[in-house]
Amino acid sequence: MNLKNYTVVATGKIRPCAYEKLKNMVNLLDWQQGGRMPKEELEARLAQADAVYSAGNVRFTQELLAKAPKLKVIAQAMVGYDNVDLAAMAERNVLLGNTPGVLVDAVADLAYGLLLDCARRITQGDAHVKAGLWGQRKPFGLTSDLAGKTLGIIGMGDIGCEIAIRAQASKLKVIYHNRRQREDDEKRQVRYVSQEELLAQADFVMLAVNLNPSTKHLLNAAAFAQMKPGACLINISRGAVVDTEAMYEALKSGRLAYAAMDVTDPEPLPGEHKLLTLPNVTVTPHMASATAETRDAMAMLTVENIVAALEGRAMPAEVKTK
Repeated sequence: MNLKNYTVVATGKIRPCAYEKLKNMVNLLDWQQGGRMPKEELEARLAQADAVYSAGNVRFTQELLAKAPKLKVIAQAMVGYDNVDLAAMAERNVLLGNTPGVLVDAVADLAYGLLLDCARRITQGDAHVKAGLWGQRKPFGLTSDLAGKTLGIIGMGDIGCEIAIRAQASKLKVIYHNRRQREDDEKRQVRYVSQEELLAQADFVMLAVNLNPSTKHLLNAAAFAQMKPGACLINISRGAVVDTEAMYEALKSGRLAYAAMDVTDPEPLPGEHKLLTLPNVTVTPHMASATAETRDAMAMLTVENIVAALEGRAMPAEVKTK
C-alpha cells in the first residue's frame, strides 16, 4: 500500500522524530511554525484530509468534521479527548486515537511534585526568599509532614497507581475511589472507599479522572463541604472536573488549606484571575507530560495510530466512539 496517496493534516507542530517519519510516509500538510492555524486554512486543509494529526489545539465539532468528507482517522498527541464530539465521530465512522501509557510516569512525577508542594509549600518558600524576606528574618511558618497522612486518589487508573507508589515512598496511606473497585488492592496496599468516605478521610485529595459528563464539576460546593477541614487538593486531570468558583470560595474560607493544579477552568488561566490572588494556590501551565522523552513517545505513538488506521489495521491506542 502506498501511503503517499493519503493526505494527513497536522493541526500544530510535530516533534522532529515523528515529523520526519510521517513526512516520508504520507502526503503531509504540516504546520511546523507552531501557534494556532487560521480557521480558514484549517478548513481548506481538512477538505483534503484522510487523516488528522491533532496537537490538541482544535475542537472537533460536528460542524468542523463536516468540512472533512474523506476523513478516516483523527490521532491526537494527547490522552484526553474532551475536545472531540464522539457522537459525530461515530456517525461519520471516523476513528480516534490517543496516547495513553507513554506519559504515565511523567504525569505521576508532576502530580507527586504538586503533592509535595501542598504539604511543604516549596513554591511559597521560593517566593519568600526571592522577596528578600528570609534576609529580613521574617518567619515563613510551619508546613506539614506527609508520613502518616492519607492520600485519597479519585481515578485509580495507570496514572493513579503510579502516584500511589510515589506517595507510599513518603509513608502516606492511600485510599481511592473508582467507578469500580480494582482487583489488586492488597498487592498495591491501597483501600477502596466511596467518594464520600474519601473526601471525609483524606488529608490530600488527588484528581486523576477523565473529563466526561459524569465527572464535570465532580468537586463542587457540596463536595468541598464534605472534605476534611484543612485538606489539600491536587488536580492533574482536567480543569472542569472542579467547579472553579466553589474551589475559590473553599480556599478563601480556609476550608481547603491548599490547592495545586496543572489544569484549570478556564484554561489557560488569565493572569488577572481571582484564583491567582490567593496565597494558598500553586498553578502550573498544563505541563505534566512536558518532558522531551515523553513528548517524543507521544508523537511517535500518534504516527503509529495514523499509519495503522490508514493501512486498515487496529490502532495501538484507539478510543471507542461507539
